[in-house]
Amino acid sequence: MNQNRQPNRLAREKSPYLLQHAYNPVDWYPWGDEAFQKAKAEDKPIFLSIGYSTCHWCHVMERESFEDEEVAAILNEHYVSIKVDREERPDVDHIYMTVCQAMAGHGGWPLTIIMTPEQKPFFAGTYFPKEEKYGRIGLKSLLKKVAALWKEERARATEMGDRVVEAVRQYLNPAEEGDWSEGVFDHAFEQFASQFDDVYGGFGEAPKFPRPHDLLFLLRYWKSTGEEEALHMVTHTLDCMRQGGIYDHLGYGFSRYSVDREWLVPHFEKMLYDNALLAIAYLEAYQATQDEKYAQVAREIFQYVLRDMTSPDGGFYSAEDADSEGEEGKFYVWTPDEIAAVLGEEDAALFSACFGVMEEGNFEHGTTVLHQIGFNLEEAAKDQGVTPDELAAKLNRMREQLFEAREEREHPHKDDKILTSWNGLMIAALARGARVLDEMMYAEAAGEAVLFIKDKLMREDGRLLARYRDGEAAHLGYLDDYAFLVWGLMELYEATFQAGYLELALTLTRRMIALFGDPDAGGFYFYGRDAESLLVRPKEIYDGATPSGNSVATYNLLRLARLTMDEELTRAAERQMKAFAKAVDSSPISHSFFLVALQFAHGPGKEIVISGHPNDGATKEMIRVVQRAYLPEAVIALSPRGEMPTTMKFMTPSVLEKPADADGPLVFICENFACQRPIQDVKELTEKLASS
Repeated sequence: MNQNRQPNRLAREKSPYLLQHAYNPVDWYPWGDEAFQKAKAEDKPIFLSIGYSTCHWCHVMERESFEDEEVAAILNEHYVSIKVDREERPDVDHIYMTVCQAMAGHGGWPLTIIMTPEQKPFFAGTYFPKEEKYGRIGLKSLLKKVAALWKEERARATEMGDRVVEAVRQYLNPAEEGDWSEGVFDHAFEQFASQFDDVYGGFGEAPKFPRPHDLLFLLRYWKSTGEEEALHMVTHTLDCMRQGGIYDHLGYGFSRYSVDREWLVPHFEKMLYDNALLAIAYLEAYQATQDEKYAQVAREIFQYVLRDMTSPDGGFYSAEDADSEGEEGKFYVWTPDEIAAVLGEEDAALFSACFGVMEEGNFEHGTTVLHQIGFNLEEAAKDQGVTPDELAAKLNRMREQLFEAREEREHPHKDDKILTSWNGLMIAALARGARVLDEMMYAEAAGEAVLFIKDKLMREDGRLLARYRDGEAAHLGYLDDYAFLVWGLMELYEATFQAGYLELALTLTRRMIALFGDPDAGGFYFYGRDAESLLVRPKEIYDGATPSGNSVATYNLLRLARLTMDEELTRAAERQMKAFAKAVDSSPISHSFFLVALQFAHGPGKEIVISGHPNDGATKEMIRVVQRAYLPEAVIALSPRGEMPTTMKFMTPSVLEKPADADGPLVFICENFACQRPIQDVKELTEKLASS
């Protein structure tokens, strides 16, 4: 970046990504009327570039092209150039990414779109080098050709733009009412089984991405059917990911994806949403198997997030870059000499043997991505003549030494904007961690994030906003902001039993229905009826890197309806399931979180109420037993005085009536619309939940 240049209009923005381009010679505009009016007035096509601040290939394209005077001269003469942060404007990104996938057959970031002044795209692609290489046309040549075509064959571009818009409009509104059958679960399992990598875990070939919501579906499928292969797919994938280089073995947390099948070499950027969803997957695996190693991974993820990704005010930052000092992964990789300089020769040899460090390296320039693929603690301990616990403790001391040494390196860029949607996911994860691990510090951190959102990202009229950074909240909240935050609030209620979280979840859900709902065809639009009108008003249902807002909203509606017996919420949930039945049935594997919602709707439902004083030791023990159990089919409530909070009506006072011989807390369990006698004994409760 050459800050001797005059800044462009992006210098007035708050987005870290836009600010990275503020000193480019390209005359960038942010998305808005000023750019569109200029394009119309000067009859120029729009060059739209979408990315995010921790995107490696976005950095490459900036260095090669957007900082280049030749490229800038072409763009400034023939185009109006707009730069968009896809994390701030996912509405814009969703539409034009769909365009790219339709026109080019693939997508990704940086996303490159050329469109008419009316925002109708007629060319789409991703990364382009400045000159021809990698088998790709150079950006200079591309821009010159399109500029010539714009002048000579303008009608063709307009006609193509019209056709693309119509095709994308149909694709982005997948609601088509239908019915579904439970066979969809078996179909999904078969699809996952056909893609499962039985050697290295995960699904498909390289590059390999974490798909936490796929694992959540498979865990539920195992519980409902007893299919052991479903459980194996989950545990083997989680084991392999934790052993691989995609996991940061020094500072913890997962990278975005692995470039290879083995999970060995990651793309080193770390995203808040990946770590939130993976924490939930590891926690559920711990609940299902009671294997402590899964609980430990969740604790390590939370240690990373609370240490490195939490603002002083309690919100969670968005991401950390893959690059530092202009090189991908430089912060994370090691040579044997660097390790020896910190640990000494003897300890370095042991650490290197346990973490896959070799002289030739496994990454660029002879460096090594630390990993434990193929490592067996018991065998290594036997070789060393120590117990596994002693070796683990020794390796952890070495890990801490290397972590402290790594802290002295130049850190990757941190995207410190705070997104309501991704914060909702981390609130859900931390709240689940508080429940399952009996660590209330996680609930406290989640509660602080809720307070941050209420204070900084909620207008006085209750409207959520999407992004906060540097003292400014901006952009009307999207469906994901509402759905993900409600999920977090519901998890936080079940962790703390503070009714205020449930009441806020209900309030936001009703606002979500009013702002995003389609009362005619069903489903929720991605942006609200009060927002800027774009080419298309999409309904997102595909569960990609994060679950779709429609999938999470369906799950939330079902759980809230079960808790409150609110008929409006029940009808809204039923509309959701009908609206997307055909889309989900056509490709179950692409809608795994929607399947989680369907599993909740059509499985053997369970409502659990713990009746007792929340500060009583016996009540706390009952709560711990319920919260640690793997009960994805259940909703859980606390009734402090034998009466339900006003928001929850699924238990009538007569059902909750205390038996004459009861002198302590009680647990009421209702299944399939029938309530059983209350349970007074912890052992009986444990056995009952284990057998269900």
